[in-house]
Amino acid sequence: MDTVSAPPDSADGAEPAQQQSFTLEPNDARHLAALCGQLDAHLRQIEVRLGVEIHNRSNHFTVSGPAAAAAASVALLKNLYAEVVAGVTLSPETVHLHLQQADLEHLVSLPDNPGASDVEPITIIRTKRTSIKPRGRNQQGYVRAIQRHDINFGIGPAGTGKTYLAVACAVQALLDEQVRRILLVRPAVEAGERLGFLPGDLSQKVDPYLRPLYDALYEMLGFETVTKYIERNIIEVAPLAFMRGRTLNNAFIILDEAQNTTREQMKMFLTRIGFGSTAVITGDATQIDLPRGQQSGLTHATQVLEDVQGITFTWFANKDVVRHPLVQRVVSAYDEFEARSPKLERREP
Repeated sequence: MDTVSAPPDSADGAEPAQQQSFTLEPNDARHLAALCGQLDAHLRQIEVRLGVEIHNRSNHFTVSGPAAAAAASVALLKNLYAEVVAGVTLSPETVHLHLQQADLEHLVSLPDNPGASDVEPITIIRTKRTSIKPRGRNQQGYVRAIQRHDINFGIGPAGTGKTYLAVACAVQALLDEQVRRILLVRPAVEAGERLGFLPGDLSQKVDPYLRPLYDALYEMLGFETVTKYIERNIIEVAPLAFMRGRTLNNAFIILDEAQNTTREQMKMFLTRIGFGSTAVITGDATQIDLPRGQQSGLTHATQVLEDVQGITFTWFANKDVVRHPLVQRVVSAYDEFEARSPKLERREP
């Protein structure tokens, strides 16, 4: 692979541009067309995300841009081509997920020696029906924190994998017999709607609020196994209000949508943790549905517990969104609008 560096931009001190050329083998027109996408859509997607320019003639490619971005793009294209050759069908979503995994900001911060000791191996979560590979530095750090600490917070926008990865870690811990049961907890706060009185027993009343957790469990364990575990109380569903007075030992507890807890509820939940238990608290501080004037227990906890040993905080950003690329843009647009209008109040009906 040939590398040519351009002189640095003296006006703004930007990172020197670099041009890297490489050849993809085997030279197969069908595989190369699949890599590039219709009208080179996949290449354009990489260019926009990593800030580079990509040109190719047959299987010979040239990438131009900042050194770290160019190196990340070359590695990404090689990985994508290897998957195409292996029979994987590329889509914009697949390319997006690989871009998340490329984690350009992490590459920029690494030392010159790629084998430096502070670079930890990639963590893979193995469950009954699938293996989950966390994408990007934040997801990797989040999973490692959950595996090493008893109380962990995952805070950030929708689509960053906070809840899904917490469920994956819980399933792995249960299958490895590190815990005896999984508890799914969520405050029953309506998201701007009034659902009225729901029929059924306690579990049926809470089920609509816990559907994302159920969906993840079904994917990792299968419907029949999840149903059996719920019947045997190995997987337990509980509204947050029903946690008072309990001490939870040898359990993996997930508190989802924690931004809708009050200060008192958050303190009550955190003091339920017993020996041999792991707790993961997830939430998005920008989507609080509590009555106006009531402080979120999640935001309060980040201030109170910031320096407490043994408690970890993982802060997800817009770049960590692994859903449709438009979700990332929607989150960014709302953040920018709210930053421009900090005093804007919701209109009363």
